[in-house]
Order: sequence, then C-alpha cells, then structure tokens
Amino acid sequence: MSKIHAAITAVNGYVPDYILTNDELATMVDTNDEWITTRTGIKERRILKEEGKATSDMAVPAVMGLLEKRGIGAEEIDLIIFCTCTPDMPFPATANILADKIGAVNAWGYDLQAACSGFIFGLTTGAQFIESGKHKKVLVVGGDKMSSIINYKDRTTCIIFGDGCGAVLLEPNEEGLGVIDSILKSDGSGCPYLNIKAGGSLYPASHQTVDAAMHFAYQEGRTVFKFAVTNMAEVAADIMKRNNLTANEVTWLVPHQANKRIIDATAERMGIGEEKVMVNIQRYGNTTAGTIPLCLWEWENQLKKGDNLVLAAFGGGFTWGSVYLKWAYGT
Repeated sequence: MSKIHAAITAVNGYVPDYILTNDELATMVDTNDEWITTRTGIKERRILKEEGKATSDMAVPAVMGLLEKRGIGAEEIDLIIFCTCTPDMPFPATANILADKIGAVNAWGYDLQAACSGFIFGLTTGAQFIESGKHKKVLVVGGDKMSSIINYKDRTTCIIFGDGCGAVLLEPNEEGLGVIDSILKSDGSGCPYLNIKAGGSLYPASHQTVDAAMHFAYQEGRTVFKFAVTNMAEVAADIMKRNNLTANEVTWLVPHQANKRIIDATAERMGIGEEKVMVNIQRYGNTTAGTIPLCLWEWENQLKKGDNLVLAAFGGGFTWGSVYLKWAYGT
C-alpha cells in the first residue's frame, strides 16, 4: 500500500473591504508612505470595521467558498484546526464557533496559537490526522483580526498588521503529493520581544492594565527582525537540504508576509529568484496566521499538480518553521 500523504485539495481566502492606506495612517501617527514602504514593503492593509464582527466572521466566507470549490458540504468535515492569536473569545474555541456558523455538525475542533507561524504549525498538525488514517477531511484555517489588538498610536506596530483569513482542506493522497516534510521550532526566550502582556493569567484584565495599554501587541522591532531574518531563512534552506531540493526544483516559496526584507533574505538564502516568491504584503500587510493561506489562495490559478512549494514563517514566541509540500491539483 502506498504511503498516505495529506494533500491540499482546496484553498480559499477572505479579506475585509476597508482599505487602510499608509497615507491614512500618517494622520494617526508620525509616519509617511515612504517611511513605511522602504522599511516593510507595505502600502495598505485591510481592516474589519463592522461592529460586532470577529475573526470567525472572516473565516465563514473563506470556508464556505472553499467548500463550494471542492463541491462538498460542511457536514463532511471531520476536524477544524483554527490557527489564530485573536480568537473571538478566550473560550470557547473559535474553531467551535466557526463549526456552528457553517454547519459542520460532525466536526470536532480546537484553536492553535503559534502567532505568525500558526498556519504552518496547524498544517503539520492536521497532516498527522490524515496520515494516521484517523480523518479524511481536515480543515486548517489561518486568520486574525489584528486590528483588535493593535494600538493605533504606536507606529512600530500599527503600520505592519492587517486583518484577513485563509483556509485549506486536507485530504488523503497516495500519489506522493501533499505535505512531504516539516521543520518546526520554538524558543520561549523570545517572549519579552514580541507579546501582549495582559489579558492572560499573569496579568488579568483590570483598570490598571487597560490604562497602561498592556492589551495591545508589543514588538521590539530590531530584535525581532534580526531573529526572523536569520531563522526563517535558515529553516527554509534546511528543509531544502533535508529533501535534496535544488533551487531549480523549488517552484514557489510561500513566505509569511511580515516584512519584505525578511522575505527577500529568505529567498536569497534558498538561492531562488523573486519570480518564484509569492508576495502580497504590499496590499494586505501582516495578517499573522492568515498570510500563507492568503498567498496560496491568490496564486491558486498559477499552481500546477506536482509543484514543489516551500512554506516558511516566523512569529512571536518565538516560533518558526518550514513545510515542504507537493501541490496536488491543477493543470
């Protein structure tokens, strides 16, 4: 019997309608379009503005569109892994809220929190359930409403992040297509440099924590940039080496969209040209767990069966990793 791999059989995404441009940000904080573009590559980002809307509300259209593409009903989904650091609520899991909203009555689910590396952590985790034979249809969702945790008076963070969500369906494949290998890493010593200090058990919400702006994302930019450039590039090169992949054999690099300079450094370390790199950071910014599935969604029509994809990410925690997969459908 052939080895079972977990293959992506459908992908879809969703971004809100509202566009927050660099020029509009310049009316909120001391910045300008040139300063943001040269340092990050970002020109605009999408923001979920509607009152009472949460991360799951972006996941619903992303997933419903995915199901329509695949021609299946939500009741066929076995498991939902929702990768996010902006859940609708501390509990219940956003995966469960999503299941109820889309009618996935036969699915169990949970949230996975690995910040910007969340989607590749979730993809690797979901693949295990397929490879074991336990499940046939696993939904992996990556999405964040980053605007809900961003201080729009802090120019070090507010210029970077946007809102968005993407989703993929994993199914068994015996043709050697799908998730082939992964390298996942974490280092908790990075906690002081990228975090949200309050809202957990260490500093529960109080008047003091709110007044001190401790519920917003905090980032020490230079330290995070240094770690990200080194580790995201190295892990992508490592997975190529471990699987005997040459630069010519890599069809696409699918990088987390945190900073254009980090993306460029990763491609350079892998030895691949920019024509093989998926980049949409200029339009969406950093949607955290949403960046990689949103890239796959936007490039879906260019992907061909058998294409070699290397996914790479770096996030708070610190977390980082890379996934090597062979695309399972297309012409």
